[in-house]
Amino acid sequence: MRFAAIADIHGNCAALQAVLDDIAELGIRDIVNLGDCFSGPLEADRTGDLLLLLDEAAAQTVRGNHDRYLLETPPDALAASDRHAHGQLASRHFEWLRKLPFTKVWRDDVYLCHATPENDNLYWLETVSSDGHVTLRPQAEIEALAEGIAQSLILCGHSHVARIVQLSDGRLIVNPGSVGQPAYDDDAPVYHKVETGHALASYAVIEKTNKGFAPTLRTVAYDHMAMSRLAAKNHRPDWASALATGRV
Repeated sequence: MRFAAIADIHGNCAALQAVLDDIAELGIRDIVNLGDCFSGPLEADRTGDLLLLLDEAAAQTVRGNHDRYLLETPPDALAASDRHAHGQLASRHFEWLRKLPFTKVWRDDVYLCHATPENDNLYWLETVSSDGHVTLRPQAEIEALAEGIAQSLILCGHSHVARIVQLSDGRLIVNPGSVGQPAYDDDAPVYHKVETGHALASYAVIEKTNKGFAPTLRTVAYDHMAMSRLAAKNHRPDWASALATGRV
């Protein structure tokens, strides 16, 4: 088994296309998508059409928290990134979103979720201190969130931080990083920043060997400045900076 894991596209169709091209060049057909597909001041509509085509072929997708907001929140109550995406999406995209599961077990041995099994808005592998520092979550807390999951490979996104954590029983949790948003800030649970320091699109390639799952974290270059200029045109200087530099 060899497949790709993507997450947190956030409407960045150019980054998604670059990642899909890289996946194809590696000869990989199967893709799992960990959600947060559209939210952002970019190209939700084009991203949606690409994902619909992908799902018809070989993709498995779970719903992210921002995907849920697009379904559950009235447009005039959405935050700016979600509101921009909502205005671009067509009925076919919303129909696709409604069909996505919260979690999924794929091929018996791979567990998929956006953030954690019970909460789509909680960092699994990271914690935020009271003064806004984002660090690796203590091992015991990570393992507690994995309780009851039988699969030997667990995939999550949400934090946009590419990371691999091995549990004491040998299970792996992998966050492939973000395809389309290399940096952001947030005010929950307290104000904090997540910054990769680069403008590359991130994803993971995972192979099952006779010794277990072997994940490789990959990055792909694309025309990130075109997306940065689009974000600036759409009055989002925070996104423009993130897409240009990987910092906010």
